[in-house]
Amino acid sequence: MTELATMDFHPQPQAGEARPWAFPAPERGTLDNGLTVLRCHRPGQQVVAVEVLLDAPLDAEPAGLDGVATIMARAFSEGTDKHSAEEFAAELERCGATLDAHADHPGVRLSLEVPVSRLPKALGLLADALRAPAFVDGEIERLVRNRLDEIPHELASPARRAAKELSKELFPAGSRMSRPRQGTEETVSAIDSAAVRAFYEKHVRPATATVVVVGDLTEVDLDALLGDTLGAWTGSSAEPRPVPPVTADDTGRVVIVDRPGAVQTQLLIGRVGADRHDRVWPAQVLGTYCLGGTLTSRLDRVLREEKGYTYGVRAFGQVLRSAPDGTGASLLAISGSVDTPNTGPALADLWTVLRTLAEGGLTDAERDVAVQNLVGVAPLKYETAAAVAGTLADQVEQHLPDDYQATLYRQLAEAGTVEATAAVVNAFPVDRLVTVLVGDAAQIEGPVGALGIGEVTVVRAE
Repeated sequence: MTELATMDFHPQPQAGEARPWAFPAPERGTLDNGLTVLRCHRPGQQVVAVEVLLDAPLDAEPAGLDGVATIMARAFSEGTDKHSAEEFAAELERCGATLDAHADHPGVRLSLEVPVSRLPKALGLLADALRAPAFVDGEIERLVRNRLDEIPHELASPARRAAKELSKELFPAGSRMSRPRQGTEETVSAIDSAAVRAFYEKHVRPATATVVVVGDLTEVDLDALLGDTLGAWTGSSAEPRPVPPVTADDTGRVVIVDRPGAVQTQLLIGRVGADRHDRVWPAQVLGTYCLGGTLTSRLDRVLREEKGYTYGVRAFGQVLRSAPDGTGASLLAISGSVDTPNTGPALADLWTVLRTLAEGGLTDAERDVAVQNLVGVAPLKYETAAAVAGTLADQVEQHLPDDYQATLYRQLAEAGTVEATAAVVNAFPVDRLVTVLVGDAAQIEGPVGALGIGEVTVVRAE
């Protein structure tokens, strides 16, 4: 008889005691050139994240040159007075660093990630890019061509096309927010190196900029390092630009972007609402999450699980722009896609979910799950230096106090079910929503018009 082998099992690991956690608070300072500095020491984070915020908002772009901020942002890594574009890329690679930049309504942001051992070299390259970008004619022309090549692909994307149409519908024609963030084919084609240089010289200066540095700074003399690199960047002093008010028309209506033969309909339903300065924001975040923030939300439970119309529908709030006086606005939206034949029924059920929410409210169980998902996982969300730096940069960009994120988590945990219900019902009123549908108008116009959710207009897709 064969003797059976025995196995020794190690004891099962047990969870340790939960430790209190709070979003890290930064230290704030200013360099001699006027550059504002936020630093956050994160022991063990050997990859340092650096965010630079420039006060060069999209509404500062000259008339007819929408997209010049985007081209400028991309050109920062295309050579300096010390390195050609190829040399600059090679130097970044030797540092093991990545440098990205983008332009949005609040301004231009540059994001650097680099091992802490190579931080001095990488900060020197970043400083050169800000201090003396080359803006060579040939490189700017290449960036313009690349951007022009992207536009047809964006228009072919139903989600991007819906976002473009919603902005056009919500905001006045004269508002920069009504037009594509990265410009149109006409405006981008007009951009050259002189235009990029002029925009840079008018809006990019240390006195109105902020740098955020997050990582393990144990062995780093950050004051000296910043003084030798970004501290060498000079520029005139200037007051921050005034922020124009955000105005929008959320009269209930439907716009169908016609795509004959489309087998799915992309939907984007939105309006403009309160931003993070408003006291209702924490409850609004909580209620919006219950409505459409996860697979267990009300919208998914009905449209995905019960009816099978979609792979998923999401509700969200996205800050558009904030002002130093505490005013601003966010986009409150519901997005997803459904199969073409069920576009009408899906929208009918979506509106039923909104009405039911207004009549019966959220449940305590829904509220508790949302708090756990939003607050309980926060320590995991901010494990990397880049995540912390990005959130701190958001706070600066939105003119929020340095302890805002830590305070927000406390407010989310304290928000009650009734408060969250009122906030989400006010955020998504059934009669004040602009609905954009990208799909086959011949199949969906009739069923959608019969719902009575607003006047229906059909536009041709580019």
